[in-house]
Amino acid sequence: MKLNQLNLDNSFQKLGDDFFSEVIPTPLEESFIIAISSKACELINLDESEISTPEFIDAISAKNPHSEFCYLAMLYAGHQFGHLVPQLGDGRAVLLTQIRNEKNESWDLVLKGSGLTPYSRMGDGKAVLRSSIREFLVSESMFHLGIPTSRALCLIGSKDVAARDALEPAAQIIRLAKSHIRFGSFEVFFYRKQSEKIKILADYAIEQNFPQLVNHEKKYQLFLTEIVSSTAKMIAKWQAFGFCHGVMNTDNMSILGITFDYGPFGFLDEYNPDHICNSSDYSGRYSFANQPRVGFWNLHALAISLSSLIEPQNQQEILETYQEIFLEEYHSLMAQKLGFLESNDEVKRLTYDLLDLLEKQKTDYTFFFRNLAKFKIDEIEKFEIDAAFKSWLKNYNRLLKKFERVDEIRVGAMNKINPKFILRNYLLQKAIEKAVWENDFSEIKKLQKIMEFPFEEQIENEDYAKIPPAWAKKIKISCSS
Repeated sequence: MKLNQLNLDNSFQKLGDDFFSEVIPTPLEESFIIAISSKACELINLDESEISTPEFIDAISAKNPHSEFCYLAMLYAGHQFGHLVPQLGDGRAVLLTQIRNEKNESWDLVLKGSGLTPYSRMGDGKAVLRSSIREFLVSESMFHLGIPTSRALCLIGSKDVAARDALEPAAQIIRLAKSHIRFGSFEVFFYRKQSEKIKILADYAIEQNFPQLVNHEKKYQLFLTEIVSSTAKMIAKWQAFGFCHGVMNTDNMSILGITFDYGPFGFLDEYNPDHICNSSDYSGRYSFANQPRVGFWNLHALAISLSSLIEPQNQQEILETYQEIFLEEYHSLMAQKLGFLESNDEVKRLTYDLLDLLEKQKTDYTFFFRNLAKFKIDEIEKFEIDAAFKSWLKNYNRLLKKFERVDEIRVGAMNKINPKFILRNYLLQKAIEKAVWENDFSEIKKLQKIMEFPFEEQIENEDYAKIPPAWAKKIKISCSS
């Protein structure tokens, strides 16, 4: 479809200006399209060719505002590194419109890097090219890995600049999600003691995203139950794939249990549960190992914000399901990564013994699991490894035989859950340097294509699956990233 044929459904705007501020984005100088996700275009029934037209670029950048777009910055609060900030809001993002597709799904179209909004505080409202490249690529990479995520429609470059430590090229992305309501969207009204606003927002969220609950007498309890479950499963996937979010503030947590607000994210290279991917996280609050606990902490903060709708005892009962859901999902994923059909006590012990070994040996997480599929039953002696790993392999070999996981079946199954290609920070860094210093966007497009098929062999792209070079350890990613 063309832009003017899309079914626009600006339902969030109907809630009223207590929930947002209307603001027209600030157009970038000489903006142009760098990359497009054809799969994301399909979500809103938009012709991919439409994105590169002047009409589309002018509408989303507000150089020529679209008469039916809503252009609003959403209000929310949040606990940042555990400390309440009573008002945040979209400081560099604008909800352009909501589109209802042919499946009757509503998708938010958000411009990130919009320029100043009433919630920008000390910021300039701009996004720089390096962070926009990172978010565009990781959004699509996570989707193809099977991890719940917001999507990226397109990456937009410009001749404009933004001042950070130095002047950098300014850029924008268009982000898609079925909702941009966050835990912090409820917190802002809880701490303002505006319970009526909490009910309005909850009713709206249920109607839009959980319609099966609309007429249920316990709809608010079930609403929280859905959020707890989807969040637990999402974080279990993070842990299984070695993904670190970096800034799990409550304003960065979606009610849909999707990963979004990407900043200083990273995938594990060497397995280190204490890995901190955010150089701004001085206390290690958001370390890899802490992510499941922080997820629970954030859900508890959300539950408190819903206390006018859900009794404390019911909140507690719902929150208590988190650990069981998380562990069940995590153990299931890890069992599959090892080639088993399901988890049990023996497989769990095997998993944790392996993780201890990987940590002690400083082994690359993704590389190890991908190559474990090459192991053949009763061929332990062919592996040139130390005694500790050989002992683990003997136990692994025993369980494979016990549960009849023959090589012919197991190898294919393992290669469908253990990616060969992940979006490592050093790969992103190379793409960023080419784009920023050489005005060469070819590496962005190449990474985008490679990450669409993370489980395929892609022999021609073998170099992108290698263990990172030594210099990769020096890469520092902060909240400004």
